[in-house]
Amino acid sequence: NATLGFQANSCSSQSSGESGKRADYISWEEYFMSVAFLSAQRSKDPATQAAAFLPWQRQTPGDPLGSKYLFVCHAEMNAIMNKNSADVRDCTLYVALFPCNECAKIIVQSGITEVVYLSDKYCAHRAERGGQKNLPDGRRAVHAEPASIVIDFDQLPEETEAALALTL
Repeated sequence: NATLGFQANSCSSQSSGESGKRADYISWEEYFMSVAFLSAQRSKDPATQAAAFLPWQRQTPGDPLGSKYLFVCHAEMNAIMNKNSADVRDCTLYVALFPCNECAKIIVQSGITEVVYLSDKYCAHRAERGGQKNLPDGRRAVHAEPASIVIDFDQLPEETEAALALTL
């Protein structure tokens, strides 16, 4: 079983004090496969729930995996900027953390009207610095309830397991 757990953080002024890159993050392959399996759970087909995820061509001179810029911008900016081929006006953005002030600016400029967030981990820190408690310009921020998404690899059909075995 693979479990993707999401846990809400209450408003706290405590900081983890850690800086730098985490050592326990998932690989790109694990991330891409998880997106494919989550997409399969949206399938309406009663017999087969399959999906594919094709993130980008990985062997190009502009390979995002080899670029530091994929890692240095916030998730909101990354999502909006990577959606540059489509209009995001009046869209809803789903994020793990309430957006910081810099990301809120990008959200407003892109035309996104609603942000659904799970945690407001830095609300006390933001308030200390006089930052936004809500998004500007009438944008709506909605607090999501914590959820647990479980991908049970043991319940996959045999043909899917065989295909997975070839990739692992």
